[in-house]
Amino acid sequence: MTTISRRSLMLGAAAAPFASAAIAQTASGTIMKIVVPFPPGGTVDPIARMVQPGLQQRLNATVIIENKPGASGSLGAAQVAKSPPDGSNWLFVFDTHAVNPFLQNLPFDTEKDLEPLLLIGTAPNVLATPPGKPYKSFADVLAAAKSKPDTITYGSIGNGSLGHLTMVLLGQRAGVKMVHVPYRGGGPLMNDALAGHVDLAIGSAALITPQVRGGKLRGLLQTSATRVAGLPDVPTAIESGFAGFESYAWWGSFLAAKTPRETVDRYSKALAETLSEPTIRQRIEGMQITMQLGGPDVQRKFLADQMKLWGPVVKEHNIKADG
Repeated sequence: MTTISRRSLMLGAAAAPFASAAIAQTASGTIMKIVVPFPPGGTVDPIARMVQPGLQQRLNATVIIENKPGASGSLGAAQVAKSPPDGSNWLFVFDTHAVNPFLQNLPFDTEKDLEPLLLIGTAPNVLATPPGKPYKSFADVLAAAKSKPDTITYGSIGNGSLGHLTMVLLGQRAGVKMVHVPYRGGGPLMNDALAGHVDLAIGSAALITPQVRGGKLRGLLQTSATRVAGLPDVPTAIESGFAGFESYAWWGSFLAAKTPRETVDRYSKALAETLSEPTIRQRIEGMQITMQLGGPDVQRKFLADQMKLWGPVVKEHNIKADG
């Protein structure tokens, strides 16, 4: 991770006198931007588009959405990190946000250059297999992996994704080695999994559940403490013999660092209220995401905890970013 330079601190201090004027201008109805650091589709983009109308109404602003994909979300994050601290640029992120600092040489400090706004929600990771494969349970997978090491393949949305790291830890605890096949997002992963080109697929419940419920994949394991409503027949890792094992995909939002706390609190409240609208809550919960709506301090602590959890896994296993 990088550190904030003395020049950056001076520039931030110089910009502070103008922050209140920028906030007033925003509140009076100017343009605000939500940066989605992934392509359209997936899970982050639809959440941003769900809240767009409600934010426009609550903040009396024109809210536009800019997709800026690349580098597992870090290109869009860098854009917001370097934007003025006036609340006019928002960042919506996925769980890769907590892992990127350990995979890449980022041009910003993940914890210092972005101001937490809201922890939107969490979802377990789910491991599934195409119906044509012989695995009826995760125990079957482990037996096959022990019998023939380095032959069972599993796909994830990319190197260093939480799905990838989850499988690394499960394999370590079980004493087996499987072959990771990284994809550039959930779409390509699902295409190959449904076609049977990989033995297993792991991703957030938001990605995997529709395929399991539609009978196109067979659920083997989920990583929440208890089974989620959408997958009542899929056992947890804890139930499968991995005591205390949990891992969660998550979605959150940030502003540029040094945004005045008054602005942060106001925008956090507006976002939480928008997400709480019954139709939006229903749609998001339908994606098997558990709404958290934790404010700035909750998001800050959650990010720090995720970095402490997954950073050592990346370093210990010498995991590299996608090339």
